Parts: sequence; structure tokens; C-alpha cells
Amino acid sequence: MSLLVVYSSRTGNTRKVAESALRALPENAVLASVEDAPSPEGFTAVAVGFWVDRGGPDAKALKYMEGLRNLKVGAFGTLGANPDSPHAAEVLRRTAEHLQGNHLLGMFLCQGRVDPAVVETMKRSAHHPMTQERQDNLREAERHPDDIDLENACAFFKAVYDSATAQA
Repeated sequence: MSLLVVYSSRTGNTRKVAESALRALPENAVLASVEDAPSPEGFTAVAVGFWVDRGGPDAKALKYMEGLRNLKVGAFGTLGANPDSPHAAEVLRRTAEHLQGNHLLGMFLCQGRVDPAVVETMKRSAHHPMTQERQDNLREAERHPDDIDLENACAFFKAVYDSATAQA
């Protein structure tokens, strides 16, 4: 029984979370970037990771998700917002929609540093006014993913693996 962990990462946040999976999973777990991901065929389950772009998984992760059907799948992601925010809840809802046709084992989000180029775009956007609250959130995001986030990620990966193997 093995788990395939596939991730898409822009700033390294999601890669860091994906790499933490190896601490919680058996040695036969396979870790791969979305660009190098093997076929999910033959794996007990797939955990697919993404960075949040425009309220949902980034384009590379979405393309990978489109190829997942009738599989046991967990999803994890990083975003600049607080993972307990309404925005994060919407991200999870959209992610679940993209994974319809699979058995969704769970989802996990943690905060992560926002690419400075994205911050500059946000500053110029009327859609993302640079309020004090947004600035505070971006400063907090710079500190993530932290050790607690990675511990929570390990618990998530272990739960996905345990759930997948219990159903095998």
C-alpha cells in the first residue's frame, strides 16, 4: 500500500508541506512535483498539493486533478490567507468540486508566504485593496508554513494514508 504525493509550488511553501509528508508516511510513499508526477495507477491513494491562485488550486495542480478519476484522493494547499477564513473555506469548496468523481479522503490548508510579484499585483488591483488588515495578514503569512503547520500536515497525511489503507 503506497501513497503518491504530488505537489505544485510557486514559492516553495507547498513543496515544504509535501516534503513533510515523508515524516508521516511509510518508506514506500512517492513524492513528486506535478511536472514529474508518475501515473497514479497502482497507488493506494494520491495526495495532491497546490498553491492558491484566484481562489482555487493553481493551473498546474488543476490540470493534474483533471486526470484523477475513481481514486482515493487527499488535497492540500497553501494560501496567503488564514486557513480558518471564509476565503479558505471557499478554496476548499472549489477544490472538492475539481475532485468530483474521486473518493475524497480529506483536505488541508495552511498559510504560506505570498510571492512578492503577486503582492505587487494586489497593490495595483482595486479588487485587493491594501488595507491594514491585508498588510497584517501578509506579514503573518511570511512566517508560514511553520513547525506547527508542518506537524498538522503530517497528521493530515497520516490520516489520508490510514483512511486509504483501511478502505483497501
